[in-house]
Amino acid sequence: MARYNPKEVEPKWRAAWADADVFRARAEPGKPKYYVLEMFPYPSGRLHMGHVRNYSLGDVIARYKRARGFAVLHPMGWDAFGLPAENAAMERGVDPKAWTYENIDRMRAELKELGLAIDWSREFATCDVEYYGKQQAWFLDLFKAGLVYRKESVVNWDPVDQTVLANEQVVDGRGWRSGAVVEKRKLNQWFLRITDYADELVDALKTLDRWPDKVRTMQENWIGRSKGLKFAFDFAGPAPAGFDAGLEVYTTRPDTLFGASFVGIAPDHPLAEQLAAADPKVAAFVAECRKGGVSEAEIETAEKIGWDTGLKVKHPFDPDWELPVWIANFILMDYGTGAIFACPAHDQRDLDFARKYGLPVKPVVMPAHYDWEGDVSAFESNILDGEAYTGSGVIYNSAFLDGKDVEVAKAEAIARIEAMGKGEGTTVYRLRDWGVARQRGWGCPVPVVHCAKCGVVPLPKSALPVALPDDLDFGKPGNALARHPTWKHTTCPDCGGPAERETDTLDTFVDSSWYFARFADTEAEEAISKEAADYWLPVDQYIGGIEHAVLHLLYARFVTKALADHGQLSVREPFAGLFTQGMVTHESYRRQNGEWVEPREVEVITEGKTRRARLISTGEPVVIGDVEKMSKSKRNTVAPEEIFDVYGVDAARLFVLSDSPPERDAQWSTSGVEGAWRFVNRVWNEFDSQPAAPAGEAGPDAKADDLRVFTHRTVKAVTEAVETFRFNSGIARLYEFLNKLKDFPAAQASPAVLAARQEALSAFARLIAPFTPHLAEECWTRIGGEGLVANAPWPGFDAALTEDAVKVLPVQVNGKRRGEVRAPAGAEPADVEKIVLDDPEITRRLEGLTIRKVIVVKDRIVNIVAA
Repeated sequence: MARYNPKEVEPKWRAAWADADVFRARAEPGKPKYYVLEMFPYPSGRLHMGHVRNYSLGDVIARYKRARGFAVLHPMGWDAFGLPAENAAMERGVDPKAWTYENIDRMRAELKELGLAIDWSREFATCDVEYYGKQQAWFLDLFKAGLVYRKESVVNWDPVDQTVLANEQVVDGRGWRSGAVVEKRKLNQWFLRITDYADELVDALKTLDRWPDKVRTMQENWIGRSKGLKFAFDFAGPAPAGFDAGLEVYTTRPDTLFGASFVGIAPDHPLAEQLAAADPKVAAFVAECRKGGVSEAEIETAEKIGWDTGLKVKHPFDPDWELPVWIANFILMDYGTGAIFACPAHDQRDLDFARKYGLPVKPVVMPAHYDWEGDVSAFESNILDGEAYTGSGVIYNSAFLDGKDVEVAKAEAIARIEAMGKGEGTTVYRLRDWGVARQRGWGCPVPVVHCAKCGVVPLPKSALPVALPDDLDFGKPGNALARHPTWKHTTCPDCGGPAERETDTLDTFVDSSWYFARFADTEAEEAISKEAADYWLPVDQYIGGIEHAVLHLLYARFVTKALADHGQLSVREPFAGLFTQGMVTHESYRRQNGEWVEPREVEVITEGKTRRARLISTGEPVVIGDVEKMSKSKRNTVAPEEIFDVYGVDAARLFVLSDSPPERDAQWSTSGVEGAWRFVNRVWNEFDSQPAAPAGEAGPDAKADDLRVFTHRTVKAVTEAVETFRFNSGIARLYEFLNKLKDFPAAQASPAVLAARQEALSAFARLIAPFTPHLAEECWTRIGGEGLVANAPWPGFDAALTEDAVKVLPVQVNGKRRGEVRAPAGAEPADVEKIVLDDPEITRRLEGLTIRKVIVVKDRIVNIVAA
């Protein structure tokens, strides 16, 4: 018996697929289409097991759909711009373009080794000038449509690297790379008007029924559509300059107005800036606030600090009631009006702030089920202990709102304010317009120029692409484009006079906001081929990490809608189905001095229930840490090539697909991949032992019938598992199938059993093909399969053979289970009733009772009503 050798088998079949150009996507109008796409990778240089799992998941779907007769598009590209390449350029003195393309070459080779069913003819990188030149073209279309603009905005500024940082790049108030204290600065920035689509972005989430509920909720919360009240407080005493009409606030809880304790304004509110200009102490406080991040999450968790301005405003429902005005660091200028009234009893941020500064706390909402007389003291003491009540209920302590529930009270408060002419009910959004400018050289240039005479001038499309120069100097911090001696100097397309190119580049989220549409036709002259996009889009199955649940997916949805309004797309949602896979995890290990150690350097010894670890090289004891996501920082990664070299690609694929449901984390273990390797060899041995099936028809044979039934049931089960992303369950059924085949050894088989084995093995080779494609090809060849198994149709099943001939029916007496009986599948109720009443155990349970009714639910359950 020949030994299975993946080092020979796997490259052979990858070459066969490439030679036959098996996976090239072709539009075939007579077939249903299926577009499967994984979120494309950043070319960091090496694959890790997380990549192996992610792309294996998509590959299962791509191969399965091809076998089911679909025209399949399964492309690959590279999210190639961004700061890591610039950092490499600064730290190592390398060219970011060369560094990026070298990494792409390395990772492409590793991905191809996985045997993925990818159409590599459509590959591109976002740093290809052919790609970002097309991006500049549609950017100009959105500019013309009024969806692109510039304005001053508060940003995170790293004074050492001299660049804007995303909120995620600010760690404990410092730049993630430089360690410098980050400042808040106002800069002129480029924005896309995503807020114009806020309502559609929320409402359309209801149509995405193949998205995880969690992701839809995250997007809805990020957009943060809320209905509330916008109104103005009159100042008590002279109003500050420019505020004669009062201080305008926005609230989603007008029902809590009688619980107001103070009015708060953002540190960059115009009133705060006016006060800071006149008072150095206020200016110092505002400067302190600007040291924090600008994201809502950072502000939420930061220590609450405030400054009493000394100003007071009048309560709208009681002119004798005055509220102090504070500057508070937890208030966002870009949400609502940048000013709030605070009701500490019913907002945790307000309560934390009020407790710190000794401001009043007045509860005004009581849970509806409480007894006002008996529970009010206990309820209010809980708030006094520091826990705000944010639930629904009934209003009290609130004059004309007393006794009303929250929603009724909101409507009443809004109506009163509107009648007074002080404000109006309105809808606002937490979502802000998308700031897309980055002061970095390695990115897509913004296709505009600045002219002293004409101002900001968009370039004509004939001037595209605006390509990056090949001689950027990344030896210093800051924007290399801005420092280039010649690149930015050009002429104005309107007046012909001297002008300067925009040196900001676009956020890399712009690059990934439309790449799926470009994949429809990567050779098209225009950015997006409408004809090809109409055929392939939307993406039927998108796969990626939950970490992209908001920004990337939200931006891609917005750009799709904007381009659809411009006539470049027909679809308004890019991804019909979304699957968020779990991470690949591994134990982490540390030496006694705290230094992280790679798993390959460690030997883990199990003694009973005790586990200990030591360095292989020295025997030094090693501390076993938590099981965590594989990361380079904790050195708990496993290099795929090490696994491929020992066990082969298919064993690695099989393990990451079978270890756990794909939406959950998978813990990598050597024993796990060894188990997958044993399965691969068992499959090989089973196929290696199969003789040719005899010619002619075999006679009746009960054993052959038994195997055929098991085969058809396995085909049905695996089909359902793949359709529902339960790959681990499907693989488990394949393990069962292999075990079943052991009961029908070929050596002693009758002709009928040999024929049934041939049918079983033919189905088995096709069922394992999405999971272990190289092994499947070798098995298919060994049983005389025609052509490549990659081109073979998915096995069908006879529904009659998948149904149980006998059903086990639970029997309930007066609603309590009292036993079970076996009845032929599909048996009529009268026949089932006789079987039940003849059963000795059921008869015993009915002693002393009179049967009133027997209810038979066919093939499901029997209920007996007795007294």
